[in-house]
Amino acid sequence: MKILGISGSPRKGKNCEKMILTALEIAKERGFETDTVFISNMEIAPCKVCGACMENDSCVIEDDMEEVYEKMRSADGIIVASPVYMGNYPAQLKALFDRSVLLRRNNFSLKNKVGAALSVGGSRNGGQEKTIQSIHDWMHIHGMIIVGDNSHFGGIAWNPAEEDSIGMQTVSETAKKLCEVLELIQNNKR
Repeated sequence: MKILGISGSPRKGKNCEKMILTALEIAKERGFETDTVFISNMEIAPCKVCGACMENDSCVIEDDMEEVYEKMRSADGIIVASPVYMGNYPAQLKALFDRSVLLRRNNFSLKNKVGAALSVGGSRNGGQEKTIQSIHDWMHIHGMIIVGDNSHFGGIAWNPAEEDSIGMQTVSETAKKLCEVLELIQNNKR
């Protein structure tokens, strides 16, 4: 099984990418195949709401989103990390989420995939829960199965994430829960 980690931060090598790499390392240790989408390395334009994807399984905008579509389709689980920008996720992640409507319009491609969310903010209560809720909303719209960290909503850290031991523990617990649920699903298929 494969888990896709999406870093929704435009900042290369910073908190969200570190959180995703931590989560995916846990998945690898449990035998999962992993892949990443780091928005910091990609060009993803906003959706034009042109409606072309209602009739085609492709988007008229030519950018890196085609690669993201394939990675999302092939994943069994998706974990998304986002910084808090003005109380929610940044515009770059919003563009990816909006463009994912193509996957919904084409047979609900993300339906029943397992999803989890991570967020990092400038303080302990810096908008992370609201950001995670918004990521969960996106997952619900796609019909995904959502997990948290066994205690709360997901991984919540404050900046700098790698120095926040409590926050990084919630990141680890969220990754473990994602793996556990995928393993349960796999075992029930046998």
